[in-house]
Amino acid sequence: FQTNILTELKNWELNLIQHHKLQMKQEKEKHATQVKQLQNEMENLKELLHTYEISISRKDEVITNLTQALEKQKERVVLMRKFTLWRIQHVKAKQEEYAIRMADTRFQTALMKKVWAAWRSVSEERWKDKVARACQLRAEDVCVQLTNDYEAKIAELTAALELSRSEILRLHTERDHYEDTMKKAFMRGVCALNLEAMTMFQSK
Repeated sequence: FQTNILTELKNWELNLIQHHKLQMKQEKEKHATQVKQLQNEMENLKELLHTYEISISRKDEVITNLTQALEKQKERVVLMRKFTLWRIQHVKAKQEEYAIRMADTRFQTALMKKVWAAWRSVSEERWKDKVARACQLRAEDVCVQLTNDYEAKIAELTAALELSRSEILRLHTERDHYEDTMKKAFMRGVCALNLEAMTMFQSK
């Protein structure tokens, strides 16, 4: 009986050991599968982490590029602002210079007009005096010349008038003489006709 019990105990022990070994084997297999799954998960996680690292590095590059672009844009805006301010100041300086130049030109023009008007008035007065003197001298010369011409013409016309008068007197005398001769001739003709008529009446 004891032997049987011992044998039974040994069998139980062996069964327990086998069951334990089986459980251990199963647990090892489970552990191996879990480890493998965990390793796969770790690999996947490593790949994901690598992907994340790459994406993070790319994001960092993008952020760096954006930061640099923003800095450049900011510098460009600052430069454009400075350039705009400088240009506005330059334009204002040019406008002020142009306005000063225009004011100087207007002042010079007004001054020249005043000087020109004064000089012209003086010159016109002198010119008027000169022209008046010249006109007076020319008028005197013209008057003297016209007087001489008219006196010569008057003398010529007087001589022509005397000649015409003498010619008219001569023609009057000739006409009177011609009229006398015509009267005498007419009277002789009338007397002759009268005598002839009387002779004709006496003969009848």
